[in-house]
Amino acid sequence: MTALPTATTLPTALPPTSGTAAGRRESAVRARVAQLEDLFGDPSDPANPAGYTALLEADRAAVPFAAGEALLDEFGIVDEYVPRSLGGRLDAMDTLVRVMRPVVRRDVGLAIGHGMTTFMAASDVWATGSDRQREWLAGLLRAGGRAAIAQHETAHSNDFVRSQVTARRGPGGGYLISGGKPLVNNLERAGALVLFCRTDPSPGSRSHSVLLLEPEQLSDAHAAVTARRTPVGLRGCRFAGVEFDDCPVPGSALLGPEGSGIETALRSFQISRTVIAATAVAALDTSLRTAVRIDREQSGGWQGRGTDNSRTGAALTNAFVSLLLYDALAVVAARALHLLPAETSVTSAALKYLMPRVLGETMYDLSIVLGSDFYTREGTRGIFQKHVRDVPVLSLGHAGTVACQATVIPQMPRLARRSWFVEDEAPAGLFRLDGDLPPLRTDRLALACGRDSLSASLLAVAARIEGHGPVERALRALAGLLVEEFRDVRGRVLRLEAAGPATSAQPARFALMDRYTLLLAGAAVLGVWDQARYGSDPFLADPSWAAAALHRICGRLGTRVDALPPECETRLRHEVQLRFSTRTSYDLYSTPIPG
Repeated sequence: MTALPTATTLPTALPPTSGTAAGRRESAVRARVAQLEDLFGDPSDPANPAGYTALLEADRAAVPFAAGEALLDEFGIVDEYVPRSLGGRLDAMDTLVRVMRPVVRRDVGLAIGHGMTTFMAASDVWATGSDRQREWLAGLLRAGGRAAIAQHETAHSNDFVRSQVTARRGPGGGYLISGGKPLVNNLERAGALVLFCRTDPSPGSRSHSVLLLEPEQLSDAHAAVTARRTPVGLRGCRFAGVEFDDCPVPGSALLGPEGSGIETALRSFQISRTVIAATAVAALDTSLRTAVRIDREQSGGWQGRGTDNSRTGAALTNAFVSLLLYDALAVVAARALHLLPAETSVTSAALKYLMPRVLGETMYDLSIVLGSDFYTREGTRGIFQKHVRDVPVLSLGHAGTVACQATVIPQMPRLARRSWFVEDEAPAGLFRLDGDLPPLRTDRLALACGRDSLSASLLAVAARIEGHGPVERALRALAGLLVEEFRDVRGRVLRLEAAGPATSAQPARFALMDRYTLLLAGAAVLGVWDQARYGSDPFLADPSWAAAALHRICGRLGTRVDALPPECETRLRHEVQLRFSTRTSYDLYSTPIPG
């Protein structure tokens, strides 16, 4: 193992300057994000066709947000889903996340209904499709078409390998499809449908395949669309079902080799669950901003009633810390797809697993600030209630909490034996907010690899925190507690493995997985802060936010910790108010926003 860095270790590299290729890439990304924010305009302006007033009217009517969709079409958002090699702008997943955050910040339903469903379907085609299939879909999307994906299995708690749709070989080398998918987003307006189905009645990993279909070419006599009732969340999305009755499709519809469907799905989940979970930060951003606005209105301004000493002020600060904590793991997971593709089965699952906990609990905490305004469904305040309904839907489905647990828990014994406390730390680029990334190689996405570089960075950064000043000393102490917690998790995992797969031990495995994901989040926080010390953002370079985030993680782990230094809390509360006043986002990127 590489020796741990000493306290005098210098940064491995400085952030890119504007004259470098990485700097030009960063400038281009910021320009696209700024353009999209300008198109959306001030959300609180009642006359803005893309503002909250129009958005909430569409939500009450349970129809797509037409003005928002037109705006995204004007921007050319579909090019963000299409690889550069096929004429689009997609070159890195962290870039896609950053471009999609303004959309999620405005409306989760708009992001999912207009584009992310298309991206989820397209990512399967980009990864496993033939040249002809890839070029066809790229042409369809760039011409204004959409794609839908049919994987949900509501009859089996979204266990996608228990597919209700079968495809058997028919005459002429094609397939005959039977069965139904009851919940497909955008089915009625999709020009392409990625269908997950069983092609072999025998159990096993080669029992399923993926088909790329053109819905308008399906026989009306053998395929019928079934309407669905309006959901509570994502009311503007258009969900429908489809029933097949020996529906003939050509053999050319097969996406990848026959029997490769499960592997394709498990690889694509690493991409889709990362991107969707990472963009979800923006919904919390809007909710926090709404709560700060209401607090100011109720208190007569920033200095109105001294919120620094109130429960309300604590709720706002805690929400900000949770957002930064989660965003650190989101940044790492998105960049890991490029830098550590073999390890992303764990990082992507950890991010998606934490999403409903961190976002749901934080939005609940923010309801303290809103009080009775929590129930408001109109005006600027109404967006909070909409996000409360929409965000939980993102955590449902076949890539939800149970699927994430099923991904991580079986890998933990091997990681404990071969990787934890012996692995080299992750590359510094994993923790930077910008900078070039190698092209995404989906063929290198592994279902399991037995390596965990992210947790190794927890040990490495903890060892080199110098401890200048009370806040950095607190950070060093908290990092040390996480290292000891990690050592305890490793010992418990090894003891459970030695005891054998006893049923009585299963709850302990779930509890250890929960602790492990929090430790990964802590490693991400330390890594991002460590790299930010050499960057241009003074807030991220300050140890206050990192110390507060680790303090929050230790609390979730049940570790007894001392109170943070008072200056840490003061710094965070000041930043919450400053970002509201200067109209910058609450995530790690501090993006200028309208309104």
